[in-house]
Amino acid sequence: MDGIIDLTFEAHSDLDNIPTAAGRGWLAADLSDADWTVPLNDAAIEEVRGMVRAMRASPLPTLLRHPGQFDIPHLTAAYAAAKAICDTGAGFAVLDRLPMAEFEIDEMVDIYWTLGQLMAPNVAQKWDGTMIYDVTDTGKKYGYGVRGSTTNVELVFHTDNAFAIRVPDYVGLLCRHPAKQGGLSRFCSLYTVHLRMEQQYPDALRRLYQPMHFDRQAEHAAGDAKTSFAPFFTWSRGNLRCRANSSLVRKGYAVHDSEMDQELVEALGAIDEVTSSQDLWIEAPLERGQIQYLNNHELGHYRSEFEDSDDAATKRHLYRLWHRADGGINYDG
Repeated sequence: MDGIIDLTFEAHSDLDNIPTAAGRGWLAADLSDADWTVPLNDAAIEEVRGMVRAMRASPLPTLLRHPGQFDIPHLTAAYAAAKAICDTGAGFAVLDRLPMAEFEIDEMVDIYWTLGQLMAPNVAQKWDGTMIYDVTDTGKKYGYGVRGSTTNVELVFHTDNAFAIRVPDYVGLLCRHPAKQGGLSRFCSLYTVHLRMEQQYPDALRRLYQPMHFDRQAEHAAGDAKTSFAPFFTWSRGNLRCRANSSLVRKGYAVHDSEMDQELVEALGAIDEVTSSQDLWIEAPLERGQIQYLNNHELGHYRSEFEDSDDAATKRHLYRLWHRADGGINYDG
């Protein structure tokens, strides 16, 4: 198709036989902190200290660091536990936590970059090749070409890079500073969202299996297509795969100068209604030094609007990594 990134090959071929999500996913009442928290024990923290000593003794650019350069069995075990939670458990995990007060922030980012590769290879997050992405309020207004992650606005339930050719498998966040107020994360199982749609809005669910425009957020070469055309829901190897971002779909139609069909208008409204149901989501604040990972195919995440500290040195600042097992490290948006 001209003028778009055509991903219609992902669309489910039989709309009369959409797989059910019954028996998958969770409700908020099913989980507690222990289901997503992975404490870094004393041995793991000592390994962090050893990594910093080794990095100081043998300097390298951050992007050349990898876990194989270090003897870190306890950290490797902690990351294996976090990955298992993302793959077969709650869908998100919090590693608690790096000793931020002991080291320079650049050293903690080096540690975060290095250990993140235990999830899957780190990949670029922007068309310009940015690998480590600063999530902080830049003062810009959310709109075309401005990602919500660089503002303080509320971000509805979504998966990262929903418009991409190959979306990230995992999203990581290291918290340097939380917000003064707000900026809280919520998580929901997209299996549970799917099941609720099956039960309450089956016709709307069918429309979400058909392609729609997603705004590519100007993350592409000049003159390239401004939207991708893909389904919201599909399945792969027995697992749900979601390009969940109703906001980018609405923006996609505006950018493409097309009118949404009424079925899609109603389907996006239904998704927004379902994900706002409090029994579906968990709220989990991210504190200084904690590292959060999530499954970017099966878990929706949300961020509340926030207010920053008056002190610029302590304003909300997270470092984001994207991880993907296939497709190379380049930005594949």
